[in-house]
Amino acid sequence: MQLKDIMQPKVVTVTADGSLWEVKMLFENTKFHHLLVTDDKKLVGVVSDRDYLKAASPNLNQQATTAADGATLNQRVSSIMSTQLKTLAAEDSILDAITLFNQANISCIPIVDHDMNIEGIISWRDIMKLMYEKMNK
Repeated sequence: MQLKDIMQPKVVTVTADGSLWEVKMLFENTKFHHLLVTDDKKLVGVVSDRDYLKAASPNLNQQATTAADGATLNQRVSSIMSTQLKTLAAEDSILDAITLFNQANISCIPIVDHDMNIEGIISWRDIMKLMYEKMNK
């Protein structure tokens, strides 16, 4: 089975010069745990909800109330994004994805074409869901 058969084609993107405030709003208003960072529609990085939480102070779950909280939210996405990208193509196999998840400390894999245009995303949860469905048939 190829990744195109199970990948999520809907992704949420942000630009590298976007603010952490924008990241905060996207995580709060979507069910996504990963944002793909783009430059001219090309993948250049990934921000996970864990990356954001590590960068944010505990007070950011509420409205920013201090100068320090405001400064944190004004930081650029580029300051917290992962740039050592692990990607696969839509034609790659699920075994390729499982291998990459086991080799790298990542929780999602962007699916891109040869020019780094985003085609979708796959998470370890997608693999687990597929396994669950196959086992319960």
